[in-house]
Amino acid sequence: MSVESLKTAEANQLKNIETSTGKSLDQWTAIIKKSGFSKHGELVNFLKNEHGLGHGNANMLVHNANKSHAGFENDDDLIEQQYKGKEELKKIYDYVIGEIKKFGADIELSPKKAYLSLRRKKQFAIIQPSTKTRMDIGLNLKNVEPSGALEASGSWNAMCTHRIKIEKEKDVDVNVLKWIKQAYEQS
Repeated sequence: MSVESLKTAEANQLKNIETSTGKSLDQWTAIIKKSGFSKHGELVNFLKNEHGLGHGNANMLVHNANKSHAGFENDDDLIEQQYKGKEELKKIYDYVIGEIKKFGADIELSPKKAYLSLRRKKQFAIIQPSTKTRMDIGLNLKNVEPSGALEASGSWNAMCTHRIKIEKEKDVDVNVLKWIKQAYEQS
């Protein structure tokens, strides 16, 4: 999916949210800003629990309110900001993305403010520079027990079932690439 078609899809989703809820984007932004929550996941859960929104619409409204979705910044700028001061992690990111692109031409890279979403028909992974020295790869894997470097995501990210912590390029071994490919194939 091209950046233009992604922006069109996001605009359509936002318009549909306004139509189905009867609230404007400005009203939703005010609700989000007054909620008392600051973390993305907390805000999404607030909208789901208090306003009955589905996950996708709640997620989109939070991104819109925080100006963190693809319509607000250039994709390259978002990635550059994520890795500012984390150049060693950027080298690992470049390697991982190069390997993932070999899986197929149907992969959509959708940078957000703090992470990169990797989608096919649905999101199968995220890559997030979590600290100056650690990158986390979140995966959506069905029927896979955590083992070794593959751990349950727990409270780290509600949109992923598993997480892999990466600190050095050698941490991206054949198992890591196998798990990412398995998530890709399941999506």
